[in-house]
Amino acid sequence: MINEARKAFFVMFGFLVAVWLVQLANYADQYALSRNYGLVSGDLGTLPNVLTAPFLHWSWAHIESNSGPLFVFGFLAAYRGVVRFFGLSLLVALASGLTVWFLERGDVETVGASGLIFGYFGYVVVRGLFDRHLIDTLIGVVMAASFAYLLTVAVPGTPGVSWLGHLGGLAGGLLGAWLLRDRRSRAVGTSPSGDGAEITARTGGHVRSEAPQVGAPHADGSQVDGSRAGNPRADLYKELGDLGLL
Repeated sequence: MINEARKAFFVMFGFLVAVWLVQLANYADQYALSRNYGLVSGDLGTLPNVLTAPFLHWSWAHIESNSGPLFVFGFLAAYRGVVRFFGLSLLVALASGLTVWFLERGDVETVGASGLIFGYFGYVVVRGLFDRHLIDTLIGVVMAASFAYLLTVAVPGTPGVSWLGHLGGLAGGLLGAWLLRDRRSRAVGTSPSGDGAEITARTGGHVRSEAPQVGAPHADGSQVDGSRAGNPRADLYKELGDLGLL
């Protein structure tokens, strides 16, 4: 996980660099890129721009307000796996862009990374529940409590912003958390050292499980730690160990 977190940092740093370089070119050309590669509802010619619009902005204030949340939520969405994050980003961009393309007024050109921000936010908030990761669940609770105000610009009638793009991105992030959830089956209490782990064997097509007795010796001569045998906090210990906190 630490390796993936390192990759996530550089991925988001590179993404921000790309967005700012595009903004420099856009500004130098009097925002022609935003006009040419933005989304216009119902215009078939702009439909492919669902993939370019998130890189474009209308002003320096626009990109500055998006950069911080984009990096924070993007990193939190990516640190469990960069490959999964790329799939999530594509899903969110499509959900946000298509919502704008189908439902926005036809005289509005929409650009900006805020759809991605809302998608990453929704994903981070609920991912822990779907993946059953305690640390991610706690992160989701903290993010939801700290940034709940963001939802005020994802409701109908919000002036000056594409609330449809925000709402579509949020829906895409929630859907992504479900579609990209961790489907690997988790053996109860599995542990390479055998501390409180259940020993599972498959014989004759049937599963047989038995927990080692406290104080019973392992094959290597060590004994089962009674403080962790059958401990319901085993998953928490594993999560904290993954983070290097144990």
